Amino acid sequence: MASSSDPSLNEELKCFICMEVFTDPVTTPCGHNFCRTCLSKCWPNSRTCFCPLCKEKYSRRPKLKINTTLRDVVQHFTELNLRESEVFCDFCDERKQKAVKTCLTCQCSYCDSHLEPHLRVPRLKKHTLINAVENLEDYICQKHERPLELFCCDDQTCVCVCLSCTGGEHMTHNTVPIEEESREKKNQLVQTQIDVYQMIQDRMKKIQEIQHSVELRKRNTEEEKFSSVEIFTDLIQSIERCQSDLLKMIEEQQKAAEKQAEYLIKELHQEITELKRRNTELEQLSHTEDHLHLIQMSSSLYSRPHTKNWTEIRIDSDVNSLKRALTELKKTLDETLNEKLGQTGLKFVQKFAVDVTLDPDTANPYLILSDDGKQVSDGGSEQNVPENPKRFDESVCVLAKQGFSSGRFYYEVQVKGKTEWDLGVIRESINREGEIRLRPEDGFWIVVLRNENHYIACESPSVSLSLRVKPEKVGVFVDYEEGLVSFYDVESRSHIYSFTGQTFTEKLYPYLNPSLNDEGKNSNPLIITPVR
Repeated sequence: MASSSDPSLNEELKCFICMEVFTDPVTTPCGHNFCRTCLSKCWPNSRTCFCPLCKEKYSRRPKLKINTTLRDVVQHFTELNLRESEVFCDFCDERKQKAVKTCLTCQCSYCDSHLEPHLRVPRLKKHTLINAVENLEDYICQKHERPLELFCCDDQTCVCVCLSCTGGEHMTHNTVPIEEESREKKNQLVQTQIDVYQMIQDRMKKIQEIQHSVELRKRNTEEEKFSSVEIFTDLIQSIERCQSDLLKMIEEQQKAAEKQAEYLIKELHQEITELKRRNTELEQLSHTEDHLHLIQMSSSLYSRPHTKNWTEIRIDSDVNSLKRALTELKKTLDETLNEKLGQTGLKFVQKFAVDVTLDPDTANPYLILSDDGKQVSDGGSEQNVPENPKRFDESVCVLAKQGFSSGRFYYEVQVKGKTEWDLGVIRESINREGEIRLRPEDGFWIVVLRNENHYIACESPSVSLSLRVKPEKVGVFVDYEEGLVSFYDVESRSHIYSFTGQTFTEKLYPYLNPSLNDEGKNSNPLIITPVR
């Protein structure tokens, strides 16, 4: 594999695998170029091959040919680079010829013609010749102007054979010929190259593993989506059938009620007719002068007419009993689905758990922090703490030492037994003096508990939260790029609230406020707990 020292060399002329200038460049079917040797090492007797750059797979190993156009371009740039670093003969008078050798003894460079005496004269043949170099001073001892021929292993530096060098400060040191040290270095370089190549292979393998995991997850996600849609479709169809049956049943019940009402009204009309007839007879009898007839008729007319007791008979007008049952069913279904979705969401965000420790430099003077920085409570009296511009002077709160300006993070806090608390995240530049306003536009994304059972999301305006159970441990999750801050009840594995669509431009810090002690009613500390 070739190398080039030209810093302006186009990156397109470098192999992605070895990061050197192409040597015998070949092109894969997907259009990417690599050194032939590098690509052969990536495909050691593999049935299935893939492009090291874009990972496109080939069922058969492609037949690769040298990309002659690219090879010529590489050669052209290499030649240009070599011309720029050409060394010329120091003894040519008119037209300077290219030097082929540099004599470290004479400290001059020679072309083929002027080099001839060094190859013929016995005294000159003893001089040290190397390939022509431009930076000759790097090969000469600057103190003694003699060739650097030895390497001091103790000081890791090159020295000349002059007694002042080898017999002075390096006299007791281990020195070896430069050629010997060069061979050793070259062996080390070869081993380093092998190690680096192995590192490249390991990382390429890791890329394959990650890509495979993503593909597997993608397939599983699609299967899960299909299964979920199928279940919801069946559920919707079942509900639609129930709706149709319910409407039909309600209509049938209405018809039955109307028929019953019609029968009852007919029966009532019959009784009214009979009662009117009886009333007429009673009226006539009341005006008779025939005393005997009056006494004789009394047994039949004076008794109460035989009629139905209508006081307990009625048509039920309440048709909401089933509606109430359906409403309760819907509420239960919603709660169950939200709980399951909350459990899935919590399981996902817990993967981004971070170790959070409280920063005493930010703690309000009334707060007491544990030695491990995991607990905070109101001490009831002002502590003797040093002044610090990061400290909150009025609000009884504290920040974590750890700040985050990208990615996702999650932490959990135990709030068990407390009647008031504040939890969430804040931006770094918030005002820490005087009264603070807990709202997103002022850099606060906070959920609070007040009066033991009143939970509030500090939005603008604030949002009152209705929680089925009182959380004992609260999880806080942040997705910086998505602008998301979410809160979870860890024990019930349910979602509490989310701030969405936020824009973060500064570092965010976890924020804890245990609130005032309240004469011991709120004395429990807030405790940062490990995520399980």
